Amino acid sequence: MTIAQKIKKLDLSEEDLSILNSPIGLKYLFADKKPDIAKALRMTKYEIELKELQAELVKLQNWTIQNGKKIVILFEGRDAAGKGGAIRRFTAHINPRHFKIIALPKPTQEEQGQWYFQRYVNQLPKPGEIIFFDRSWYNRAVVEPVMSFCTQQQYDTFMGQVNDFERMILESDTYLIKFYFSITKEEQECRFRDIKSSPLKKWKMTRVDERAQELWDEYTKYKVKMFEHTNTDNSPWVIIEADKKTKARIQAIQYVLDNIPYQKE
Repeated sequence: MTIAQKIKKLDLSEEDLSILNSPIGLKYLFADKKPDIAKALRMTKYEIELKELQAELVKLQNWTIQNGKKIVILFEGRDAAGKGGAIRRFTAHINPRHFKIIALPKPTQEEQGQWYFQRYVNQLPKPGEIIFFDRSWYNRAVVEPVMSFCTQQQYDTFMGQVNDFERMILESDTYLIKFYFSITKEEQECRFRDIKSSPLKKWKMTRVDERAQELWDEYTKYKVKMFEHTNTDNSPWVIIEADKKTKARIQAIQYVLDNIPYQKE
């Protein structure tokens, strides 16, 4: 069956045909030897919508710079939930001199002796800056207790301080958005298989990732505790259903644009 016959069979609208005939549409249509027209249309619509939202993110950043605003966006979620991919879509076209992506490594010996939040305080934005945390202080709420990287006392101290810490961030005239990218156990397993089988991705697998499926229920227990204690009126969690990566990225960017009162013109 030819491409023309497949298109006719799908009974596409004039708008859909126009989208497929665009440069982006043709790129996806002829990306594979056996064109999947429905997939090509879906991906084209996604890329068009994404580019429109990314143009708005440029406006948001310009407003942030011109008005000396400060923005912090946290990306939390299970391993392979798509946090890094979402951050890359956020930052693809904004000015790199006015944002940072923070993905802190294991604390140094010196940092282990400091107040837990200290190294995160050191990364908070200056006026005109947006900070994206690829995992954040919430490591201590879920990953660390599950993996026994912290003591019960350290966990309890964190849970007793985190809401006050975030209140102080907000009171310092900083916008704070907390995303949790949520995936199913089946989708995580599928993504892990993809990562392990790819020579370009296998480096992403860590010791923590290797045990994620085994410890799924334990992660769930601490995730629920985190939501119950830290989902406050002033600093709520925004749950992003992330089994569909494209949908999750659009939803996250749209939320930021809808909830920060930047100048749209």
